Amino acid sequence: MITDPILVIISAIFGGIVGSFLNVVILRLPDPDQSIVFPASHCPRCSAALHWYENIPVISYLFLRGRCSHCQVSISLQYPLVELMMALLAAALMYTFQFTIATAGYFLFCAALLVIIFIDIRHQIIPDVISLPGIVLGFLFSLVSPTVTWQNSLIGLLAGGGVLYAVALFYFLLRKVDGMGGGDIKLLAMIGAWLGWQSLPFVIFTSSFSGTIVGLIAMLYQKKGGRTRIPFGPFLSLAAIAYTFYSENILYFFHLYLTGQWP
Repeated sequence: MITDPILVIISAIFGGIVGSFLNVVILRLPDPDQSIVFPASHCPRCSAALHWYENIPVISYLFLRGRCSHCQVSISLQYPLVELMMALLAAALMYTFQFTIATAGYFLFCAALLVIIFIDIRHQIIPDVISLPGIVLGFLFSLVSPTVTWQNSLIGLLAGGGVLYAVALFYFLLRKVDGMGGGDIKLLAMIGAWLGWQSLPFVIFTSSFSGTIVGLIAMLYQKKGGRTRIPFGPFLSLAAIAYTFYSENILYFFHLYLTGQWP
């Protein structure tokens, strides 16, 4: 079945609008003194309220040439990047899963992961207000999802949290220092709840491999040796997004690797 191109375009536009809101969440959620609802969108430097035409996803950034029209301070590239990424994710979800409950569910899942990626990069934290409700929503989604059963979701959230907890505990007993935050543990539990336990080998291997490569590069660049710290949440999140779209291909090659036989 071919998805109507109009639906894909509408999804992209809607995704860009949601991405604009996600920027607000990314900016304000880590600060307990700020609300993600009030006040309305404004320049974080001069606090000038934005006109509607200054708040159009991606287009306004290009029109303003990346600067606030009031104080002329540079606007972070994060804003159009998040908007564009959410627009592309929304379009890809509609194209992949059609006009189904799976598209709606994975839209929420990808939006949450996108927020986690940028908050973890900036602050090296994964807010519980995202991951804990995300675990519950992921399990509830499995009750109506055409892609994952509630049994696989339940095993996924328990195994996802348990695996990283075991790794973190082993590292602490070995080195006597925390090597992994509790936020990563809850994030993997959330991923397992949404995608099922079958996703965990790919997500753990891919995120660990890519995180190790980036970590080695950071060690060489920062020259801090073993004291170099990088957030692990973005790697888990990106691997989960990849699995969301390519789960069938990933499971096929995993089966082929284990058995050497055509499934």
